[in-house]
Amino acid sequence: MRHLRIFVAVADELHFSRAADRLGMAQPPLSQAVRRLEKDLGAALFDRSQRQVRLTAAGLVLLDEARELLAREERLRTLARRAGDGGLGTLRAGVPPDTTVSTLSALLSACAGHSPGLSVDLQEITTEEQLRLLASGGLDVGLVHQPVDATELRLGPEVRAEFGVVLPRTSPLARLPEVALAELSGHDLVLFPRAQAPGWYDRILDSCRAEGFVPGRVRHASNPEFLLALVHAGHGVAFDQGPVARKEPRVLWLPLAGRPLTRRTTGAWPADRSAHPAAPHFAELAAGVLARDRSATPHHAAGPRPPDGPPRPWSVVYDEPS
Repeated sequence: MRHLRIFVAVADELHFSRAADRLGMAQPPLSQAVRRLEKDLGAALFDRSQRQVRLTAAGLVLLDEARELLAREERLRTLARRAGDGGLGTLRAGVPPDTTVSTLSALLSACAGHSPGLSVDLQEITTEEQLRLLASGGLDVGLVHQPVDATELRLGPEVRAEFGVVLPRTSPLARLPEVALAELSGHDLVLFPRAQAPGWYDRILDSCRAEGFVPGRVRHASNPEFLLALVHAGHGVAFDQGPVARKEPRVLWLPLAGRPLTRRTTGAWPADRSAHPAAPHFAELAAGVLARDRSATPHHAAGPRPPDGPPRPWSVVYDEPS
């Protein structure tokens, strides 16, 4: 490619000295490069028999091909840089099963706006399965519910969601402005299966016990609709972020006193050099989308304080992962 660039410069100038000046090199090595190219191709490219340098028939044919090859080389370099920056190819991304349609739509739109040439393959996967796939190379980036073992991972901004309690509208607790965990004593609890996010599952039960609520029975529901149906039928109470439960008129969502249950969600990707270059960008975009979802408001670890007012269900903390 270097010899072709030199050839094109000489063909443009039809003068070896001016071509050397244009390329910022001495004339002798330029002439040697042209002769080496002619030897490699087995054809003379310039007619040097006259006082003025001219292209031979072979040189005329080669010139158009050389320009095309050089243009393609530049395009190749550009594509390689974009791919290296994460702007091209396919990003395999995992999201939790409880991710809403509006969040998924906003996330895909944000990714398309940030990297139009990148294809995002979104997969609905539990936190536990995401961790396994991230370790085995089956996934490039995921949104996981903390706590998780991040020894081999890098983590993006953390998004925090305060959970309230979902009750039947007929519950005696429905008249309260907020409910303490201890006031749920005697109720069963409806939770997602532990296999979805073991760390978050265990933290919920630990927090309940610490506040004086030991469920008589723990029922499991993967589907949010099934969870709400169980609550409405009187089979227990549940914990939820709020927006889904508020759409169901037969149940009631109330905040928990002291805000004891805060779910933390963060983007995660492998810490080694094989990590997809777009993974950190995805984690940033996902944090922004989650923070804006519904009544969310972002909160930065450093910077101006948010205005005074009632607690918001979402916050984002932009801390450096330890």
